[in-house]
Formats: sequence, C-alpha cells, structure tokens
Amino acid sequence: MTNLELKQAKNQLNELLEIVMKGEEIIITENNEPVIKLSPLKIEKKPPRQPGSAEGKIWIADDFDAPLTDFKEYI
Repeated sequence: MTNLELKQAKNQLNELLEIVMKGEEIIITENNEPVIKLSPLKIEKKPPRQPGSAEGKIWIADDFDAPLTDFKEYI
C-alpha cells in the first residue's frame, strides 16, 4: 500500500492509476489524514449460464391459462 499527499497525487494521477490497475492500493492524504483510497475493483466472475439447469425445479399448472371463476362477471 502506498501513501501519497493530495498535491502530489494530482500531478501523478496517470501513474497512480497504472499502479492501481496492477493490484496495489493507494491512500491519498491531506494534512496527514487519509481522504481517498484507490484500489482495484474485484469482480467475481460468474460461471456461464447452463441451459436446462432449472429442469425439474419449475412447473406450470395444467389450468394455468384457464379463465378465473372469481372474475367471471368482468369477462
């Protein structure tokens, strides 16, 4: 982890971004107090979708599209 004063960081932003993209964290301080943390974004890679993976988990009732008797007066 690298600590750097805000005034220095403003002048070196491109270099700092390259360092962060390589995996290092950078703390930017102002008056010796940490104010900004630059760190690489960690995104979990999801496995690719598998067609048919929900087979047997989902079912549709036989009368799914049958008219509803409760709404007979509105139809």
